[in-house]
Amino acid sequence: MTSRIESSVTKPRGASGAVINRGFSVGGVRVHLSGARTADVALVLPLEPFRSEGCSLEGCELDIDIRVEWVHSIPWFRGVRTFDSGTTWRLYENETGFGFYFSSKVFGDRPFKSLLIDREFRRATLQLSEECFESCAYFAEPLEYPLDELLIMHRLTQERAIELHGVGIVGPDGASNLFVGHSGAGKSTTARLWSSLHKVAILSDDRIIVRESPVRELLPGDDPRQIFMYGTPWHGEGCFALPQRAPLGRIFVLEHGHGNVLTRLSRSQMVAELFARAFVPFHRHEYVDSALSFLERVADSVPCYRFSFEPDERAVERILRCKE
Repeated sequence: MTSRIESSVTKPRGASGAVINRGFSVGGVRVHLSGARTADVALVLPLEPFRSEGCSLEGCELDIDIRVEWVHSIPWFRGVRTFDSGTTWRLYENETGFGFYFSSKVFGDRPFKSLLIDREFRRATLQLSEECFESCAYFAEPLEYPLDELLIMHRLTQERAIELHGVGIVGPDGASNLFVGHSGAGKSTTARLWSSLHKVAILSDDRIIVRESPVRELLPGDDPRQIFMYGTPWHGEGCFALPQRAPLGRIFVLEHGHGNVLTRLSRSQMVAELFARAFVPFHRHEYVDSALSFLERVADSVPCYRFSFEPDERAVERILRCKE
């Protein structure tokens, strides 16, 4: 949350009654926000480059439509608790949909925000608590992390897509490479190395969405089964985050080692390695099954290597020489 600059910022309702719209797109997922005040639909700073005014136009093909509203206090969801992060958010479920509830030590035990959304993750109401924000020195940022990522991550379960822990780089030769790795594997180091040595486009240095192209993004002559990688707002230490996509050419599983050795992975090895580095909602088995099915599709289309590398320019040149 952000410190309040002016006390007037926290006034929850405007007087005009007009509806204000805003839109953004991440990983091919188009999101539309509507609310009574500009602040109600304000995008957090990392989302600003991903703003898409077209997402707020009537008749636009949207993936997620969110109405932002203020309530005196957040009513608890009538359903079963299916996940608890242990710190900031909890997830509830019933036959009609899901409820994400967000809390903070600043507000005690009361949730300060909730997202109520249907089972297809298409239509939602984002509620903000008047009693919480009127009594503290902070103002509300409706899509503050982790809600923005949770929203996209769960919508991807409805599509042939997945979010991976990785850095996406379009190299000087035009090749699109995805380097995946756990925290500390060298993703940000890889991004900095490539950007220091060559003119490249780095879509993200921490989280990449891999998916088949939405039909609306296909151009004449495009292969509808082409796999793309998309930049996301959720960057790493290098702060690389671009609202762009590129056809996915190769995948490299990063690990620290000697000699910059590439080892081709089998289909089953590739699926296992990518799944271990994926952001998948594990609270429903069908989401896990869908993720594994899509990764098998990726494994059938894109070559994948284990890359045991040393963090210097020789690692970059090794990839540029890889012609398989």
